[in-house]
Amino acid sequence: MGFKLIIGNALQLPLALLKLNCGAPLWSPFCAANFVNSALPTSVLRSALPFSQREFRDALGQFATGVTIITARSAEGHAVGTTVSSFNAVSLAPALVLWSLGQHANSLPVFRHSTHYAIHVLSAAQKPLAELFARKGVDRFLHTAHHDSEHGVPLLEGCTAVFECRNLRQHEEGDHLLFIGEVDRCEHHADRTPLLYHAGHMHSHGIQK
Repeated sequence: MGFKLIIGNALQLPLALLKLNCGAPLWSPFCAANFVNSALPTSVLRSALPFSQREFRDALGQFATGVTIITARSAEGHAVGTTVSSFNAVSLAPALVLWSLGQHANSLPVFRHSTHYAIHVLSAAQKPLAELFARKGVDRFLHTAHHDSEHGVPLLEGCTAVFECRNLRQHEEGDHLLFIGEVDRCEHHADRTPLLYHAGHMHSHGIQK
């Protein structure tokens, strides 16, 4: 039978079935969206998910992730960038990745209409850079070492990995816009320790309890 997903105490479904239905990794927002929208009646969802939005955020925060900065350039030539932790792989062949941005983010129109963007996986030494790109009302590129890709996208230096992507497609789900990127180029530096994000905090030296 294989592993099963248990929701509350009421429902058990084989993981293999869920993966077949959504065609994406089980942890992908696509899989979650398809599962929620098509597999379960609303009455089951309401009884199986008795939690507040705060509880949901806190539970999600227990999933440790890396930290990325996504960059692009507007049609007018302005560089934009934002700190994002919602990054994931979708497919190896073709090479596809996924990330999401809130519907009310100031940079959303640029990312929505750009043909290309870059995803930078930050190293532990780049915590100040992650904090800078999370702030509002500052020039994030003024003192940040970077150069332009062949498509004019700002590429940051010193990262653990960089994915140069074509803006393949987008999907609106809830209060976020999901971006699917087709990777044109990538590079990585295994000798650089990655920056981690857990329970609402960034960690440069591993997660300390």
